[in-house]
Amino acid sequence: MIPAHVAAGKNTKSAVGSNKLGPKGFQAAGIASGIKAVEGAKDLALIYSEVPARVAGLFTRNRVKAAPVLYTRRRVRGGICRALLVNSGNANACTGKKGLMDAEAMARLTASALRIPHQHVTVSSTGVIGHPLPMKNIERGIPSLVAKLSPYGFPDVAEAIMTTDTHPTVATEKVAIDGGEITILGMAKGAGMIHPQLATMLAFILTDAEMEEGALSLLLREGVRSTFNRITVDGDTSTNDTILLVANGAEGNSPLYPGDGRFGPLRDALFGVMDRLAQAIVRDGEGRTKVVEIVVRGARSSKEAEKLAFRVAHSPLVKVAFFGQDANWGRIMAAMGDAGVPFDPQKVAIYFDDTLVVKEGMQAEGTGENKVREVLKKEEFKVIIDLHEGTSQVSVLTTDLSYDYIRINASYRT
Repeated sequence: MIPAHVAAGKNTKSAVGSNKLGPKGFQAAGIASGIKAVEGAKDLALIYSEVPARVAGLFTRNRVKAAPVLYTRRRVRGGICRALLVNSGNANACTGKKGLMDAEAMARLTASALRIPHQHVTVSSTGVIGHPLPMKNIERGIPSLVAKLSPYGFPDVAEAIMTTDTHPTVATEKVAIDGGEITILGMAKGAGMIHPQLATMLAFILTDAEMEEGALSLLLREGVRSTFNRITVDGDTSTNDTILLVANGAEGNSPLYPGDGRFGPLRDALFGVMDRLAQAIVRDGEGRTKVVEIVVRGARSSKEAEKLAFRVAHSPLVKVAFFGQDANWGRIMAAMGDAGVPFDPQKVAIYFDDTLVVKEGMQAEGTGENKVREVLKKEEFKVIIDLHEGTSQVSVLTTDLSYDYIRINASYRT
């Protein structure tokens, strides 16, 4: 994850879930439309920009892509967005031609209600795979959403995009630029199927900054690399993963571009929002009781360090040991040895927080079991793996694997 001193620069102010007012020129709404089985649960959301906005997006790399991903990916290539329609409770994935037609119908219905071109509407969905969307509910819901649009509607959006999340996830930053104040607001949902290359994750990040064409895509790719792509809950990749970054220029600053002296503070603030959203997703992981940062240092390259870190973070045996508060470092060594990365096991040191448990590939002398167990009792801790092979370092945030994770996913459809 990105360091704290980068995530919040001295020209920024930050908050998580405390600012109900979004960036200038954006309105939002979230309602219950009957898509979810739970009566009264919000499940349909709309974000609207009062002026045409630039948009950049990143999507799942799963070969099986949901209809809204296929539809929105095409729309993002046009570079302009006015509205984002999102539903939860139904993924509209593996639904064939009807799913694609429904995704387009959602965009056209929204565009008609807002009186904007349908090409400027994106759609996103999350929920159960393989069921057709209840389009009658959505058709009835869209006019209600438009009527409810408000600059204060973002908490309702954050709630409406949730599935197994236990609470809404929102983060904001403000940056002083050109005598004004730029606002960045991000909302995300996650909880399960969290894995690099995005996850069962939707994230929508809005700003009223004006940016030159191309700057938005550059920022999104760079920011995701060190935030959303450094988290994992269970190693599964979803069909619906979508991150959209939308900038409408409503603050009125002169366009920002890479190399501009004002670009750095904006980038740091944006990455700070991404980082807090990513960490919040892991902390709300399905059934988790632990949040564990896996740090691999002393590697020959960041690519090798990342590969090793994720192999440890994904290991079911390592994760259940975290849940059981069992300092089973042998499982960590075994997982590393299966990562396809060359290293000398006899150079490896492993720490739980600052407690050395492995030295030169063997159990460290003088490390008491009780001392290690005290670390594992904590809700959050680090596992630091030092390869003593080079200077590269990578960290990954993960969770344990609990009884509740199995309970939630064993009965997800029912």
